[in-house]
Amino acid sequence: MDDFNQTVQDDIVVEKVNLTRATMNEAILFRSILQKDIEKKFKKVVIDISQCEFVDSTFLGAMIFARRGMDEIGGQLRVVQPTEPFKAFLERTMVFEIFNPHNSLGEAINSFN
Repeated sequence: MDDFNQTVQDDIVVEKVNLTRATMNEAILFRSILQKDIEKKFKKVVIDISQCEFVDSTFLGAMIFARRGMDEIGGQLRVVQPTEPFKAFLERTMVFEIFNPHNSLGEAINSFN
């Protein structure tokens, strides 16, 4: 299985992260994937990190980069929340709230309507 998969549902791009640990080793590639989404002017993007047990600060930085890029083009970014206990850590730091987190992929996709 690839580390990242992209699917498009109607006008919504879903970037699925197929990693239990998302670290700086993968952050550069993921940032470039998200940059391409922004360059293509996709206005609705979901990042699904539901399989992640850990996301380091570099990978989180790539997601913040995408959030800013989406804001610049008038787009919207949603994130499917990671597994516990990492989810609890992100909630305590309050950083995760900027991503408009959702409990499931379906919920994230429906939130655009």
